[in-house]
Amino acid sequence: MAEGSRWQALFEAGLVHPSPEQVTAVAFSEHPEFFLALDKVQVKYEMLRAHVVDGAPVVAAAERHGYSRASFYLVQHAFGEAGMAGLLDERPGRRGPLKLSREVLAFLSARLHERPSASGAELAGDVEQALGVRLHRRTVERAVRAMAKR
Repeated sequence: MAEGSRWQALFEAGLVHPSPEQVTAVAFSEHPEFFLALDKVQVKYEMLRAHVVDGAPVVAAAERHGYSRASFYLVQHAFGEAGMAGLLDERPGRRGPLKLSREVLAFLSARLHERPSASGAELAGDVEQALGVRLHRRTVERAVRAMAKR
């Protein structure tokens, strides 16, 4: 794969190392045909390998690969939990309202049919009392607006 197309694929996938200029590990300068400092996943893997296989101290391995010691431990933990998939960054931001399960949404829908003028705070109280799920009134109000649009 040409370096330009590889960079483009990494960029589109959100896998570009945030500071490739800080990657000073020898492999990346001696074998640029294979090792690319822009490839965040490859850099993370090589950082772990430098420590585990080559015996480099954590701080040195992290610095040579453009990461901090704290980041090294996060990468190590993620790799231990999920293997290579753990080296991919998770999508940033929240994944959506965690407490709005189908059961909660169905309850809110039913409650709205019974009491269409109920406030978000009242509905949140009903959800907590009936289902044991504590919701903020704004979360309920956003859910109600989303249901009204459907």
